[in-house]
Amino acid sequence: MTDAEVFDRHRSLLFTLGYELLGSVADAEDVVQEAYLRWSQRPPGEVANPRAYLAQVTTRLALNRLRTLARRREDYVGPWLPEPLLTVPDVAEDVVLAESVSLALLVVLESLGPRERAVFVLREVFGYSHDEITSALDSSPVAVRQLAHRARQHVEARRPRFTTDRATAERVRAEFERSLLTSDLQALMDVLAPDVVLLSDGGGVVSAARRPIVGADAVARFLLGIIAKNPDARVEHAIVNGSPAWVTRLDGRPHGAVLTELAGGLVSGIKIVVNPDKLAALDAPLTLTR
Repeated sequence: MTDAEVFDRHRSLLFTLGYELLGSVADAEDVVQEAYLRWSQRPPGEVANPRAYLAQVTTRLALNRLRTLARRREDYVGPWLPEPLLTVPDVAEDVVLAESVSLALLVVLESLGPRERAVFVLREVFGYSHDEITSALDSSPVAVRQLAHRARQHVEARRPRFTTDRATAERVRAEFERSLLTSDLQALMDVLAPDVVLLSDGGGVVSAARRPIVGADAVARFLLGIIAKNPDARVEHAIVNGSPAWVTRLDGRPHGAVLTELAGGLVSGIKIVVNPDKLAALDAPLTLTR
C-alpha cells in the first residue's frame, strides 16, 4: 500500500479530529493537508501504527492553530459558534460521535484550554490511551492525567443534558417548525422552555443578535422577526453536526443553519449560524469517523 493510500484510509478520522479541536471546517481541512505533507516528507522507515502517528501529527498541528484562532476569536463580533457542517445520517447512529460534533458540546470544548481540549477529545471521543496522548502532546503521564481529569470535570458540569426520547424529539421539532412557518407566537412559546437560550452567530458580517437572547417570549419574537425579514428563504430538513436541523437557503445558496437542543420535551437551546464565512460546508455532507 502506498503512502497516499495509507493516508487516505485515515483522512476522515483526521478531519474529524481536526474539526473537533478547531470547530472550523476550513481550518480542519488545512491541518489535514499539512499532516499529509508531514506524512509524505517523514524520514524513511516503516511506521508501526500509522493511525496513532497521524493522529499525533494532526493533534500537534491543530494545537498550534488553536493558539492563533484563540487570538482571532477574542475580536469576534457577537457570540462565536463552531462552523456547521452537513453530516451523513450514519453519524447520528454513533451516539458518542454525534454528541462530540454537536454544536452544543463544541461550544463547551471552546471554553477549555487547548491542551485540555486535545486530551478530552483524544481520550473521550477517540479512545486513545493516556500513553498515546502523552506522546501526542509531548507531555508527561502525570500531566496528561491531570488534564484529562480537569477537562472531564469541566465538560460534565457544562454539557447539555439531552433527556428527550426520539419520538418526543420529533414531535417537538415538528411543532417548533410549524409554529415558526405559520408565525404562531403562542404556539412557538408553548414549545420553548421558559429559560430557553438563543445564540446567533453573524460574525459582524450580517445582522444577528450580538448577545444571547434568554426567555421564551424574547426568543419567540426574535425568531418570528427573522422569518418576517426573509420571506423568500427556503427551509430544508438536514442532518447538521450529527443532529436533525434546518438549513435555510436564498437563491439556492446556504443562508443559515438552525439547531435546537431539547430537554424535558421542550426546546431549551437554539443555535443559529448565519455568518456567510461559515456556511460552505452546508452544500454537501461530510463523512466523519472516529
